[in-house]
Amino acid sequence: MAETSRAGTDVTVSETSPAGTRTHCPYCALQCGTLLGGARGAVSVSPDPDFPVNQGGLCQKGWTAPAVLDVPDRLTTPLVRGADGQLAPAGWDEALDLVARRLGEIRDEHGPEALAVFGGGGLTNEKAYALGKFARLALGTSQIDYNGRFCMSSAAAAQNAAFGVDRGLPFPVTDLGDADVVLLAGANPAETMPPLLRHLDRADLIVIDPRRTRTAARAALHLQPTPGTDLALALGLLHLAVTDGHVDKTYLGERTEGFDETWARAVTWWPERVEAVTGVAVSELRSAVRMLAEAERAYVLTGRGAEQHSKGSDTVAAFINLSLALGLPGREGSGFGTLTGQGNGQGGRELGQKADQLPGYRSLTDPAARAHVARVWGVDPERLPGPGRSAYELLDALGTDGGPRALLVLGSNPVVSAPDAGRIARRLGALDLLVVADFVPSETARMADVVLPVAQWAEEEGTLTNLEGRVLRRRRLLDPPPGVRGDLDVLHGLAVRLGEPAARYPRRPREVFEELRAATAGGPADYSGVSYERLDRGEELYWPCPEGSSGTPRLFLDGFAHPGGRARFQAVEHRDAAELPSPDFPLYATTGRVLAQYQSGAQTRRVAELTEAAPEPYVEVHPDTAARASLADGQLARVSSARGAVLAKVRYEASLRTDTVFVPFHFPGEGRANLFTHAALDPRSRMPEFKVCAVRIEAAR
Repeated sequence: MAETSRAGTDVTVSETSPAGTRTHCPYCALQCGTLLGGARGAVSVSPDPDFPVNQGGLCQKGWTAPAVLDVPDRLTTPLVRGADGQLAPAGWDEALDLVARRLGEIRDEHGPEALAVFGGGGLTNEKAYALGKFARLALGTSQIDYNGRFCMSSAAAAQNAAFGVDRGLPFPVTDLGDADVVLLAGANPAETMPPLLRHLDRADLIVIDPRRTRTAARAALHLQPTPGTDLALALGLLHLAVTDGHVDKTYLGERTEGFDETWARAVTWWPERVEAVTGVAVSELRSAVRMLAEAERAYVLTGRGAEQHSKGSDTVAAFINLSLALGLPGREGSGFGTLTGQGNGQGGRELGQKADQLPGYRSLTDPAARAHVARVWGVDPERLPGPGRSAYELLDALGTDGGPRALLVLGSNPVVSAPDAGRIARRLGALDLLVVADFVPSETARMADVVLPVAQWAEEEGTLTNLEGRVLRRRRLLDPPPGVRGDLDVLHGLAVRLGEPAARYPRRPREVFEELRAATAGGPADYSGVSYERLDRGEELYWPCPEGSSGTPRLFLDGFAHPGGRARFQAVEHRDAAELPSPDFPLYATTGRVLAQYQSGAQTRRVAELTEAAPEPYVEVHPDTAARASLADGQLARVSSARGAVLAKVRYEASLRTDTVFVPFHFPGEGRANLFTHAALDPRSRMPEFKVCAVRIEAAR
């Protein structure tokens, strides 16, 4: 299953060099290596030329990241909402005492399940681990999930089912540099993670996207399906792989199981039927399969465009089926992977802040897993709650009968990022207590009863795990501003006030990581062989990395992580999106990111250079579609669904499908794209359907 890494060498990488402090960009899951220098108010950043993932490159967000450290509205003191309804400065003891007292009162009155925690995919490994422990022990609640449920959950479900383990890329990013062909299904790295393109320059790209994105514009072949039909497209590609004679029969017989049942589903997706459903020409379908099959080194990669659907898990499964039929996964120089989005989207989902997981990617329902983690935590396994609600279900239950009455939010901004955002804002408003730890007054923080100011990326130590499963060191350049504390300090302070032993919640990241190593030992995501010392020596450590090992850069070379070592095909069938266009809402709407902004925009919208590049919400519309609605380029429009409406300026885009509009989701207020998105959930992953819903567009009145 493993290949020995280059880890274990005698190379030493100092925490600081003449060029600055070695750390990593605070944004996407590439976690580009950076060098920081200077003092507060004058921090400089440059790419680390020795880090192989970004190879000396940074995107616009990375170059401007230091500006976020000193934004004018940086929070530096706790805020407590007074009797007048206004947030006012308070001392730390006052704020923490208030939060602990109210949590205790709500728990006494309604039980521990009335308390909830919502985390984030940008938290360090140490904070994600501590947050899960805090929720399950200090609060005693099962009600914890995180915004990564909106990002990677469908890909995780499909990869676990097929391969027995979920790691975004089961091979180093640098392997892509030797690819002949790369298929990108619903991924736009030219805008979401530009340094990745350095590894894709050699390959012919096949891009599947309803929009002609910057990535699609670079492609050798762009397939432009109707939104919500990616699954039908993938089934059609598998059909052609079989009927055109491209299946690797030796690989199927030796390394997989379940093909016959899968083929029984795909056999009905003949090319003409696929063209009728997706709008993609038969000739283009054949070209895509032929390019993949004839390449010596080929990869299939999925992104949010394929995953953020009510059938996202099945869609990813269908692309895995295609890659297995062609014999790609577990073969050096080829493979299947998913492009993780958030900075610690990988580590964040395997260390315990997910509703159904314990550290090490262990299942919360596995008695052996519960016993192992309980032993590390020094408690009886019976004390650990069972699985809780998934992210959207948790948010949608807030303030309802039987739902949580109090919520602690770390590293997330659901007022902007959650689907059907207007509904979620109302649910947050129904809480008895909302506590938000953040460094700026995000849209969610502005609704809070208590706001706790916490440290930023360049002000803290820790580790993160990037999209290829490589564990990385985050290093501190600056002390936090006076009055600001770390998230681990916050959790420690609350836990002690709730009656927990102080020693159970270390404040130092290194101490938390040492415990994390023990808690993950023997699990699918085993970090027990990783240490700060090894990382600081420059060792390249990919999980699983058991004690005494050198890590696993490439998974599956010797077998997959199922009993017997075989990958499993998944028999899936196409189904429509939860909501299709109608006379009242005749267009498809899809959402996504743009180069200059990130996630909910709470960070990037405060950087002048980025705001200048992408200052406001807009809606891309084909000129013919705009003309039918009597909309001029640059005119303010209202984009409405059955759930809500967004105000955005019209931007003509002749390459867009005439039945589709696109709105970026980074903006607040009436520009929130998630005011119109649909919350239909994938039955396996509980991923909401962000990528397709029915809307109409008209002039704003």
